[in-house]
Amino acid sequence: MTRYPSLLLAAVLLAAPACKGKPAQAEGDRPASGEDPGLASGSSLALPVAGEAVRRGDLVLTIATTGQVRSEAVAALKGEVNGTVEDVLVRPGSRVRKGDPIVRLDPRQFDLAVREADAALAEANIRFQGNLASDSILLGPGQEGERRKNALALSGVPAAEVRLEKAKLDRERATITAPFDGVVDRVGISAGERLSPGQDVATVVDMTHLRVEAQVLEHDLPYIRPGGEALISTPASQGTPVHGRITAVLPLVDSTSRAGRVVVSVVAPRHALGPSAALQPGMYADLRLEATRLPNRIIVPARAVIERDGRPLVFVVKGGRAQWVYILPGRSNGSETEVLPDSSTGQIPVAVGDTVLTEGHLTLTHDAPVRVLSAKERADQ
Repeated sequence: MTRYPSLLLAAVLLAAPACKGKPAQAEGDRPASGEDPGLASGSSLALPVAGEAVRRGDLVLTIATTGQVRSEAVAALKGEVNGTVEDVLVRPGSRVRKGDPIVRLDPRQFDLAVREADAALAEANIRFQGNLASDSILLGPGQEGERRKNALALSGVPAAEVRLEKAKLDRERATITAPFDGVVDRVGISAGERLSPGQDVATVVDMTHLRVEAQVLEHDLPYIRPGGEALISTPASQGTPVHGRITAVLPLVDSTSRAGRVVVSVVAPRHALGPSAALQPGMYADLRLEATRLPNRIIVPARAVIERDGRPLVFVVKGGRAQWVYILPGRSNGSETEVLPDSSTGQIPVAVGDTVLTEGHLTLTHDAPVRVLSAKERADQ
């Protein structure tokens, strides 16, 4: 009986630390209205977001339209001589460089034709020498030029030279080559076939030098100028437009559609050749054509501008936190927006080089911890 009080005292001492808990949160310590409880009290949870830098430059106002992508060069190769196809060196989709062989004909008949023409020329030269010697007896001195001209014509040397050149040309044409760098779209012949002049062989398409022919309504045509920029988008471009340049505003306006045509040129990078290219001949594309250029503006991505309580703002990343900044937006071309000076202070609230959020910011609160993803991280997602 005397040891029970000791055991009871020991249990009380062991239980005391376990009873020490976090003090209950007072009513006044709750996060302010609209604040995310998960981000309150200095939480280190950083939300992944995407951002772009504020820049100073020209804001290009554009006209939206559509057009069709075309290649600057499409060559439908045809046979030029009769012969038997010995080898087809490409298949549809093959990339070729200028001068690469595409089809070879059996060379034996062409070699024989060259040899035959060469022998005929040699015979004609012998006749020329004989005619020249005989004419020297019949014609007196002072007529060497006339004598040589007559002897050459009667010998058949000029005609024999032409036949030899033609035979050599036919031998060159026995190998059909690519006329420029490009991609083979179609092959219309097989090894062993008999090829005739004018018969289809293959089609080669220049995938590097492309153009877009766009329709522009007549009331917008006066704003379009050759040399202006163009942004070209297709489903294959995955939201990243291809840059082009307006090269021509064509003179005729269609009387039915009341639209003129504008030609936009674009030089595709070489690695974009092939089926994965963002632009391929025949595609329909959406275009934004430069109409007006506003110089020396402070510009943010249009996606960065959102509204809270009816006021436009952007989130600026400072010290790993997203801080909202109210702005006065100016004109926009759909992808970029200019920021105007504040009407009361006359100052622009964002600076060149500031990172403004463009993704993951729609539900953020002021001063929320964020982590701006790199371009590689966004591409891997």
